Amino acid sequence: MADPHRYRPAPGEIPEAPGVYRFRDERGRVIYVGKAKSLRQRLNQYFADFTQLHPRTQAMLTTAAGVDWTVVKTEVEALQLEYSWIKEFDPRFNVKYRDDKSYPYLAVTMDEEFPRVMVMRGAKRKGTRYFGPYSHAWAIRDTVDTLLRVFPVRTCSKGVFKRAGQIGRPCLLGYIGKCSAPCVKRISEDDHRQLAEDFCDFMSGQTARFIKKLTADMREAADEEEYERAARLRDDVKALERALEKQAVVLGDGTDCDVIALAEDPLEAAVQIFYVRSGRIRGQRGWVLEKVEDVNTTDLVEHFLGQFYGEGTSPDSNGIPREVLVPELPPDPETMTQWLTARRGGPVQLRVPQRGDKKALMETVARNAKEGLALHKTRRASDLTTRSQALHEIQEALGLDDAPLRIECYDVSNLQGTHVVASMVVFEDGLARKSEYRRFSIKGFEGSDDISAIREVITRRFRRYLAEREETGELDMLGDPEAREDQDISPERTLASTQRKFAYPPNLVVVDGGAGQVAAAAGALADLGIDDVAVCGLAKRLEEVWLPDQQHPVILSRTSEGLYLLQRVRDEAHRFAITYHRAKRGKAATVSALDSVPGLGPARRAALLKKFGSVKAISAASDAEIAEVPGIGPRLAATITSALRTAEPGPSRRLAT
Repeated sequence: MADPHRYRPAPGEIPEAPGVYRFRDERGRVIYVGKAKSLRQRLNQYFADFTQLHPRTQAMLTTAAGVDWTVVKTEVEALQLEYSWIKEFDPRFNVKYRDDKSYPYLAVTMDEEFPRVMVMRGAKRKGTRYFGPYSHAWAIRDTVDTLLRVFPVRTCSKGVFKRAGQIGRPCLLGYIGKCSAPCVKRISEDDHRQLAEDFCDFMSGQTARFIKKLTADMREAADEEEYERAARLRDDVKALERALEKQAVVLGDGTDCDVIALAEDPLEAAVQIFYVRSGRIRGQRGWVLEKVEDVNTTDLVEHFLGQFYGEGTSPDSNGIPREVLVPELPPDPETMTQWLTARRGGPVQLRVPQRGDKKALMETVARNAKEGLALHKTRRASDLTTRSQALHEIQEALGLDDAPLRIECYDVSNLQGTHVVASMVVFEDGLARKSEYRRFSIKGFEGSDDISAIREVITRRFRRYLAEREETGELDMLGDPEAREDQDISPERTLASTQRKFAYPPNLVVVDGGAGQVAAAAGALADLGIDDVAVCGLAKRLEEVWLPDQQHPVILSRTSEGLYLLQRVRDEAHRFAITYHRAKRGKAATVSALDSVPGLGPARRAALLKKFGSVKAISAASDAEIAEVPGIGPRLAATITSALRTAEPGPSRRLAT
């Protein structure tokens, strides 16, 4: 690793003007690009106190072997040059937004003699108008199929178009009226181009004039008693209205804007953008990034605006709208606004929505960003190499003999000491095994005491483990690999072995909490005589890993795959515990008089409610009417009516229907 002070520029050598700087490694490759209002002040921060820098910045400086810079006149020029260099050199330590999928666009090839409507992915081409992007290609095809009735633009490939012209017969779309068939000269080049332009205008948001014109033509045809033509025009109007229904109105004032939202954790971030044109959502797009440099939300917004709008926009694409809504303003909003204005060729407003429909839409985009980040984490967890690295890092950090191929995590949930529950989730080979999940209702005490709850859950789980191993005869064979061959295992034990639920032990037990919870779990295992299961705890505040009988926690790197896996296990246990706690609390809040009737199970209760509709109606029914329900005889019917008529629900009881 290089010493940053070896390549530090001499005092006074760095200018105070705005500019862009590049760090290079020993082979001359650019590894980081940055901009600054004052190059001298910014670069001196890198070489002032190495120990106070963020670990990612330290890694960049020790990887680099030199730094150079370029002076520019204005901060806007610095922003533009920074983006150009990031695109050119693809530096490894810069934040780079990458698509979490390849989004399809609706494209109209206006540069061709007879423009074609099609679905396109990848880089945009000059002379083609794009609409979207869309989440799914089928959404584009569904919209196009609807609009072709009104705008019968060519959709076939060059080969199909040429062959139809040679044989003098159009394709099927030409026969059913969804193509104007320019291949066989049914429409002139100018008229077909006008159709394509009208199609583009409708997709751009100029919808009212087409519906208004078709409606007027329909009425004119009806007045002239051309009813077949009026019916066709009526169906055309309905087709356009159906196409509009698929694009929900989110802003009533017909605003054009881009809405950008972020979801992030200490290691990664996800970005979602919704394109709103004429008040309607025309498309959306998402990106995921790793925080390879020390950045906060404002820095992420600045990087995204620079990379996204620096791609090159034109009137043939979505372009830069008049308004860009962001979760937080970039560090220098004035400079960014000037740059966006220059890119658009007109005024651009950059702001954070505070209230109303735009704030609500921002919250919707933020939810999509959160879902995108969760989906990315799920896909990342499925990578075999990453999982192997995570398990190896946990093994080294905790000093285990082997990698923890089976991890069990426990979490406790309660509401002010009521309905105390706990969860057990299982990860095998770094993946969740939901069939092995278990949940516990705490019975040993009342009130809020997570440490006692952890001790009870661990004791119950591993007591079952010992009991089931004894039932299957595995305790008799411990330490003797040949005992299974010599021992006669009864059929009863074989059946028990196939039905066991707790007989497979974990390599590592993780508890949600710090030193107290870890000590409780380790104590419960020691009381049962189990000494071959490792225990650790993950504290939420600083993501510290606690071990039994240790005064100080183990600190894993923020970029550690092992820490990432432990976080996923802990978060899954928390989710599972919360779900059970809510279900139990909800069930306790709803009480039915039918629950106390002896001999009346869930199926019969459901049949009664299906027939009569409510408990009140059942109470008013006669024994004979109740006995008509399948599965309920005269004796049970008499028991039901007697129980319901003597029941006196209290003021806090609510009858379930």
